[in-house]
Amino acid sequence: MPNSRAITDEARLRAIIRSAMEVIIVVDETQHVVIFNPMAERVFGYAAADMIGAPLERFMPERYRVEHRAHVERFGATGVSDRPMGGQRRLFGLRANGEEFPVDASISQIKVGDGKLYTVMLRDISERVRAENALHASREDLRRLSGGIQAAREEEKKRIAREIHDDFGQQLTALNLNVTILEYELRADADKAVLLEQVQQIYTLLDRAVSSVRRIAADLRPAMLDDLGLESAIEWLITDFSERYGIAVTNGVDIHHIDFSPDAASAIFRIVQEALTNVARHAHATTVNVELRLEDRGFVVQVSDDGCGIASDASSPSNSFGLLGVRERAHLLDGDLDIISAPGKGFRLTVVLSAAALKGQLSGGKP
Repeated sequence: MPNSRAITDEARLRAIIRSAMEVIIVVDETQHVVIFNPMAERVFGYAAADMIGAPLERFMPERYRVEHRAHVERFGATGVSDRPMGGQRRLFGLRANGEEFPVDASISQIKVGDGKLYTVMLRDISERVRAENALHASREDLRRLSGGIQAAREEEKKRIAREIHDDFGQQLTALNLNVTILEYELRADADKAVLLEQVQQIYTLLDRAVSSVRRIAADLRPAMLDDLGLESAIEWLITDFSERYGIAVTNGVDIHHIDFSPDAASAIFRIVQEALTNVARHAHATTVNVELRLEDRGFVVQVSDDGCGIASDASSPSNSFGLLGVRERAHLLDGDLDIISAPGKGFRLTVVLSAAALKGQLSGGKP
């Protein structure tokens, strides 16, 4: 007859097993369940009463069952009291509904009379694995974004150099030629009308040169963003886009009553600029709608077009350096990026920003 102390110890052990925050499954030498704790019930979706006597392999995907049975048998022969399971390989459990999920597991053994009991302790690490995968994807996105930024910088340098050489440089060359002709005419005491014509040509070339400088500078950063504010800068951006690409733009900007911090204004301007650049490069659109407004959910930036659209999987920011940049700028303003598109259905980009961030309370560095 068992003594009272043994009964008490067994009761304590069972209470510990029942209250444990980890899955605990105890099996005999034939690898059939003798204990199945409440956490195991919650994780696997089986009732403990139904699992007593069930084979351990029932709780793992079929492709691992033969190898796992052999693994437990080898472990039993080693005499080692406990060790982690799986080594460097990811382990998976199998729920009652057929869903596989990743686990961390360890196994221990103890002699009981003439036999052994094996105790498997495991934890569902689905959330941890999802977080790791998301972190890995984020790092890959940042690597791609960093590489894209470097390539974009080089392309921007090439574009600016080309415009200075081909546009501004040619105008200065023509201006120099006209000044040379004017000097020659003055020395030759030419007719006044001829001189006036030369002066007018010089004025025309100077106007073009000044316009080229202003356009190149505005492409880099419009002075009106600092001098007149975000609304004027967005209006200039819309007008310049429409004139440059021949695409009609509906202006739905209503922000005159909002006081933006310099960082927020810069980030929002770049978001709209990148969205319009994306339209010009890929959309083949005839009309674009730009909306900036304050709603209960936050500050909304939305750019939509009636273009060719793209497949839903291609609309991920991971597939575009420009959209990656938009997502990062939105993140710095505690915002979220949402993209809706389908082939032949147009493209809509929506960024919802934290209203507090408009005043400069950014969650990261400057955009």
